[in-house]
Amino acid sequence: MKNFKTAERVSTDISDNYVFARSVLAYKEAAKLVSGTILEAGTGTGYGLEELSKTAGKIVSIDKIDVSKIIDASRYGNVYLKQMQFPPFKEIADSAFDFVISFQVIEHIKNDKYFLEEVIRILKPAGKFIVTTPNRLTSLTRNPFHVREYTPQQFDGLLDRYFGKIERYGVFGNEKVMKYYNNNRASVEKITRFDVLKMQWWAPRFLLRLPYSIFNRINRFLLLKQDTSLAVSIAADDYFIAPVNNDCFDLFYVAEKQ
Repeated sequence: MKNFKTAERVSTDISDNYVFARSVLAYKEAAKLVSGTILEAGTGTGYGLEELSKTAGKIVSIDKIDVSKIIDASRYGNVYLKQMQFPPFKEIADSAFDFVISFQVIEHIKNDKYFLEEVIRILKPAGKFIVTTPNRLTSLTRNPFHVREYTPQQFDGLLDRYFGKIERYGVFGNEKVMKYYNNNRASVEKITRFDVLKMQWWAPRFLLRLPYSIFNRINRFLLLKQDTSLAVSIAADDYFIAPVNNDCFDLFYVAEKQ
């Protein structure tokens, strides 16, 4: 399925290791928190199900793509896959889930407020929403697959409208990760210097998606070639969560329904 090879579907390719390991860390942290019934909004390639299924009672994982063609849910015993465009969460009852998890998804949703209203609707009282999204302040360039990205302050303001209690964390990296990040920043700057008209910031997103995907892939392969041992060695435990600040890579929030 070609959709799984875009810049927006994290793969296990070695060149994607930096991003993949960071995503795995989020699922490992979420697995420490969850129990009971879980809705995952955005299955992706399904790599997070391995962690979540260990501590969850039942997981319903939804995605706009029919991921059952590439994911064997039967190996887990408590995972159910469903194809669904959201919001809304069609045919899902009110107060149905103990947890809703959505990693690297909300930045793709045009009506983020409607999405959060639906999350609130399907959560049980005192249910929790565990969400990650990129920190705009550490993004190296505009991502045309994203409708928007949030600063910590912007995300605070959005979630405060819907949730009474919010734990605010960020995903950070150790020295190894920061070395890769700085190499990546230098490489991206070499590419974007040719964008003399600053088109990445004002051109329609649909026009930028193909060149973004191409240059993103080229850039990751160049970084792999530049320092293969660094790229290959980055693992989930090279990342950690800590109280959010402007320097984190991703926002990692746990919000409770009141």
